[in-house]
Amino acid sequence: MLTFTDSGLDMCEAGNKAWSKGRLKKKVKMTIYQEFQKIVPQLAAQYTIPTISDIYFPPFFKGGQPKEFEFIALKLESGACGISFVLLADEELENYQAMARSSFLKADPVTLSGDFGSRDPVKNMLGLAALNAICQHVMKSSRYSLDFTSDSLGLLNIEKGQRVGMVGLFRPLIKRVESLGADLIIFEQKETLIHKYPQYNITLDPTLLKDCDSVLCTSTTVYNNTLDNVLTHCSPSALVSVIGPTAGYFPDPLFSRGVDVVGGTLIKDGQSFMQHLRDQTRWGDSTAKFCFKKSQYEGLPLSMFSPG
Repeated sequence: MLTFTDSGLDMCEAGNKAWSKGRLKKKVKMTIYQEFQKIVPQLAAQYTIPTISDIYFPPFFKGGQPKEFEFIALKLESGACGISFVLLADEELENYQAMARSSFLKADPVTLSGDFGSRDPVKNMLGLAALNAICQHVMKSSRYSLDFTSDSLGLLNIEKGQRVGMVGLFRPLIKRVESLGADLIIFEQKETLIHKYPQYNITLDPTLLKDCDSVLCTSTTVYNNTLDNVLTHCSPSALVSVIGPTAGYFPDPLFSRGVDVVGGTLIKDGQSFMQHLRDQTRWGDSTAKFCFKKSQYEGLPLSMFSPG
């Protein structure tokens, strides 16, 4: 079964034991959290990172969040936004509800991003949102050239008869993959989903990833630090992507691990986006999907532009 752990050291050690057998290109010396935390000071040294001007916490639902209440979001003074999934156990209800919106206004997102990877699930959630907001601010300030035209799924070159592994049940993409004539197998950690969705080929055994030509990971694998474990089971020849709305960051830590494609969401209009969340309406033109391809990635914008 997929191993979900709050211990970065445990995941790092697990990756080192199996790195030569799977997709990982080299020994894992740092957790993915630590690699992202290395990026933030580099960006903050060149770009002025604004403070937080708004934050949205949806109501907490025991047993899991409904689709319209899946995300928290924070907006910076520049209008840049960052989001994170609300993937919290029921016992975190008190900690979640104890957060006061006023305590985050004018706060430094750089400091907050340091909690990405925390053993405290609420802090980890906030840390990812801050990381995304910082990266999106820099993308806008640097006028970074983002690819809004490529289809991150299409870049996997899925063909009829190929076996495609989907790590995490990502229902919006299932029909698209199946329409291409591919043999889809879904890897999950929740046995209940096998019974809930009997129409899908769902397994708890990640070792079957070795037989997949392409592997599609949801961005949740970054959020919960399971990506390294997934990659150790992937064939070195497989094309691997990480896709999802919370992949709003620069992809360096993912590319260094052997991921080929990262597809995320740019929040173009922060004010409109925050209102959509509060109204539970579609994000519409306030967002746009973008894609990073490893073979074409130019790296972090650290020397090409003036601070902003």
